[in-house]
Amino acid sequence: MSSSLDSLFADLLASQQQSASSLPPVHLWHPEFSGDIDIRVDREGRWFHEGGEIKRPALVKLFASILLCEEGSYFLVTPVEKWRIQVEVAPLFVVGATREQRDGKQAIVLTTRTENVVVVDAQHPLRVELMPDSGQPLPLVTVRDNLTALISRNVFYQLVEWAAEESDIIEGAELSLSSMGQRFSLGRV
Repeated sequence: MSSSLDSLFADLLASQQQSASSLPPVHLWHPEFSGDIDIRVDREGRWFHEGGEIKRPALVKLFASILLCEEGSYFLVTPVEKWRIQVEVAPLFVVGATREQRDGKQAIVLTTRTENVVVVDAQHPLRVELMPDSGQPLPLVTVRDNLTALISRNVFYQLVEWAAEESDIIEGAELSLSSMGQRFSLGRV
């Protein structure tokens, strides 16, 4: 069934592939650790250097393209340098969502602030964690390798609107969203 879905949504998958293929091959770079650099990514995916927000979108996009996550730490890497940065929640931030429906099947396409295109599927799963301090939902999607993006509140509300409610006698009702033949839980209601 996956290959028929791949054919059905070939244009969306090609867009995702084009987005990914424009990135440098950071997975091939293995420089020694260079140290910490005063760059921080806040909860809303805004990048800061020495306390000031980096306002140039092209520079933020460049930094996001050379980002690597190893054992829960985030690094900016080049073939010869590896600098650790601080990330509050996730290094990328989803600002847009579209839903494509074809032949009774559905694909959810997410776009990050840095123009990454992600088709939600088994390799790019959507998950909702609960924040330990408040119990509020923390919706995340895997963008590439083990880099995640926090889904903005308005996009999450859009996903909830598209979700279906499924009832279970024992566990109660759950909202779930399907994309590319996979089911993703948005949480219990």
